[in-house]
Amino acid sequence: MGDAMKDVVIVGGGIAGLSAAWRLRHYDIALLEAGDRVGGRIRSERRGPYWLNWGAHVFAGPGTSTDLLLNEVGITAVTVPGSLQAVSMNGTFLAQGRIETYPFRIPMSWADRIALMKAGAKVGAAVLSKYTKVVKQRPGESGAARQQRIYDFESSRTFRDFVGDLPPDAAAMLRTTVSRSGGEPDEISAGAGIGYFSLVLNIGEGLGRGIVGGPSTLTEAIAVALGDSLHLGAEVQEIVHRSDSVVVRYREGDTDHEVQARTVVLATTAGVAHRVGVDLPGDIREALGNVRYGPHVSSAFLTDETTPRTWDDVYAVTAPKRSFAIALNQASIVRGQESTRQPGGSLMTFAPAHLGVALLDKSDEEIAELHLRDLDEALGGGVADHVVESRSARWVEGSPYCFPGRGALQPALTRRGGRVFLAGDFLGTLYTETAITTGFAAAQEAMSVVSTDRR
Repeated sequence: MGDAMKDVVIVGGGIAGLSAAWRLRHYDIALLEAGDRVGGRIRSERRGPYWLNWGAHVFAGPGTSTDLLLNEVGITAVTVPGSLQAVSMNGTFLAQGRIETYPFRIPMSWADRIALMKAGAKVGAAVLSKYTKVVKQRPGESGAARQQRIYDFESSRTFRDFVGDLPPDAAAMLRTTVSRSGGEPDEISAGAGIGYFSLVLNIGEGLGRGIVGGPSTLTEAIAVALGDSLHLGAEVQEIVHRSDSVVVRYREGDTDHEVQARTVVLATTAGVAHRVGVDLPGDIREALGNVRYGPHVSSAFLTDETTPRTWDDVYAVTAPKRSFAIALNQASIVRGQESTRQPGGSLMTFAPAHLGVALLDKSDEEIAELHLRDLDEALGGGVADHVVESRSARWVEGSPYCFPGRGALQPALTRRGGRVFLAGDFLGTLYTETAITTGFAAAQEAMSVVSTDRR
């Protein structure tokens, strides 16, 4: 990489690091990614008109940082067609109708129906009467102040405490939904559970757009733009401040390297940032060490059917009591753009939190087989006989989740730590949108440091 001082070194090639690198691409930069690809927990692969997907699948809409990045890079995203609220439970697959009617249409005991209706009404009322006000941007308010308010909303108790004890089917329905946040109902805060239902219902701060060609279309396009500034297989060992620069020590192949920069954007998971940011202020390192993640395990299936399927008009199917929490029709965007149903399709299954934990020790083949069996049953058959490719992927640290008291970490995590600036989805509550927003913010801070140093 040479002996000359870099303007900025970005550590981590997930969407946060890539967003920072994109904004800094006209500076003298280096992006160091430990893995053999960019994207982190965004991962898809194109297959003809379809794509296999294992990671992030829906993104924020107009007026967001995600929208800015997509427009700047020149990537097309569209509102995901198809129902987001389908359910498969107890042998019944529901794709149409109002969600509040589901307790009467899914086979379950009357005790479960009544409990589910009461809990649903309580959560829905909290979303509409409280959470939408909490997340709304206030005139003159900083993004940091708004995020702190979101973390502090209903943060003194867990979501399970909020909804109370429920009979088995009612508990399974709510657990399957909120565990997609990465944490269990007895791990996440009540506010986080209410907020997740807001996302699922697409109320307020929804995530409802899909990237045409698959999510990795965005990350790979940024990688191409970075050219030789991108270094794969470069595992950072430590980041150390000097008086007027930062030294980044890393290993690439069998060789140890050291690069000096005016500033660093540290865009890894919180645990990695805690480990490599050896001289970050103590309160920042302690806060990084206290961020909590839940695992993700996903499977992707390419199919070759030639006739319409019952899920063609569906995007997301919640699947309580299965080996995955949700099935996602990755052909939905293609279906929405065609006049005649074309052959083939692509489906994704997603197992977070306890479901992911149960799968981490299994082989990819075992996971795909288990997911396919459950997927075939959940969708009423017609899947397994048409699968032509199946693969699984796993992340031990899948999603950072908001636990009771999480807001107490935020002042340290967002405080400037010398010449090292943090970025990542663990800094907020909107997943990829948070990652991109914090990547942009870290890039702006880095530009300021470089400008000052040059003067």
